[in-house]
Amino acid sequence: MVKICCIGAGYVGGPTMAVIALKCPSVEVAVVDIWDKRIAAWNSEQLPIYEPGLDDVVKQCRGKNLFFSTDVKKHVKEADIVFVSVNTPTKTTGLGAGKAADLTYWESAARMIADVSESSKVVVEKSTVPVKTAEAIEKILTHNGKGIKFQILSNPEFLAEGTAIEDLFKPDRVLIGGRETAEGQKAIKALKDIYAQWVPEDRILTTNLWSAELSKLAANAFLAQRISSVNAMSALCEATGANVTQVSHAIGMDTRIGPKFLNASVGFGGSCFQKDILNLVYICECNGLPEVAEYWKQVVKINEYQKSRFVNRVVASMFNTVSTKKIAILGFAFKKDTGDTRETPAVDVCKGLLIDKAELSIYDPQVTEDQISRELTMRKFDWDHPMHLQPMSSSSTLEKVSMVSDAYAATKGAHGICILTEWDEFKTLDYNKIYENMQKPAFIFDGRHVIDVDKLREIGFIVFSIGKPLDAWLKDMPAVA
Repeated sequence: MVKICCIGAGYVGGPTMAVIALKCPSVEVAVVDIWDKRIAAWNSEQLPIYEPGLDDVVKQCRGKNLFFSTDVKKHVKEADIVFVSVNTPTKTTGLGAGKAADLTYWESAARMIADVSESSKVVVEKSTVPVKTAEAIEKILTHNGKGIKFQILSNPEFLAEGTAIEDLFKPDRVLIGGRETAEGQKAIKALKDIYAQWVPEDRILTTNLWSAELSKLAANAFLAQRISSVNAMSALCEATGANVTQVSHAIGMDTRIGPKFLNASVGFGGSCFQKDILNLVYICECNGLPEVAEYWKQVVKINEYQKSRFVNRVVASMFNTVSTKKIAILGFAFKKDTGDTRETPAVDVCKGLLIDKAELSIYDPQVTEDQISRELTMRKFDWDHPMHLQPMSSSSTLEKVSMVSDAYAATKGAHGICILTEWDEFKTLDYNKIYENMQKPAFIFDGRHVIDVDKLREIGFIVFSIGKPLDAWLKDMPAVA
């Protein structure tokens, strides 16, 4: 029986290994982590992450050929294939601070693998890592492995949170990069044979190590670029009276462009886009390509601009101040169908409103009060360290923040509403009831194109929807970004 061990029980490691266990019943899969609370949650009825379909997959396999454990060394020692899916946060100090990936956790994992291994192993990069990381890891394993042979593979994930299980069941592609040696090709085949038990062979791509590592960064950079492009257009649409939804539809009909990732919004979030682009910027700078670095840096700048523009629109519309005004925040996760708040635009929007002394009432169906508190008090980039290692803050930021259990409680008595996550339930709320219970004039700022703008204006709301023609009221009170 082939034995797989995955170091890291997070958003990538947990779902990926659960699906491998489901699709490969003859393979024994162990997911290990040093954080005992996370492992306990994986072994409970309440999994540590929310992802549609994940519960069912885990419960079908757990205790049969899928195991969650804190006994990291035991399972690494016994494994034939070791996936490494640990955090690769952005460095906050030292060389490359604010851009470069911090490989501390990766290096620690590699040294542990070398230390406990008693047989040859295939070590698979599952975390998003900078180009040439495999070479560094290879050196650590070679110099510490007591003569044991290791083969390094790059197998980047291309999951979209909210559809991760579906993406794993029917991936666009599985990418495996390895050394172009006999041993390297043998290792590639071993991993390919795992995926081939449910993925069509023409969707399993094999490359050299560096192409696989770079492909992950490139894919996220291209996707983020499309979002920033349409968001840049949304600002122009508001200025000219154009409708960004109509513009997006028109250009998306071009088969060379296509319709995906052309939805204007308050900005992109998640654990990958900004981090990977900043990493790409750093790699370009290190390789003497400042013009290329500047090009990709602009994608992040537009994303930051979109969030600050949204905040400025809220403040300017409400008589140029939100001081002591209650603002309802509907949605805190970075996208619907996930409880993930990493790099969510909601953090920057909320902090921007709090600077102007707003009082926030926040509701999200999947995000916990602890998560919201942590995100609003955390320093930049600290979110990407394991949760039990994240610095605790005693910030006074939360004095003007309340977390509530439903949208109606959040909006009662509010002066304005900001929709920051596209949860389906926000489309079907009783906005007549909400309007009646709000201060007047009642404002709604739609950062996700959730609402029917015309219907809400008929009710009496003053409505701002990103990239849509502005209310006369908003034209009279322009936001200066």
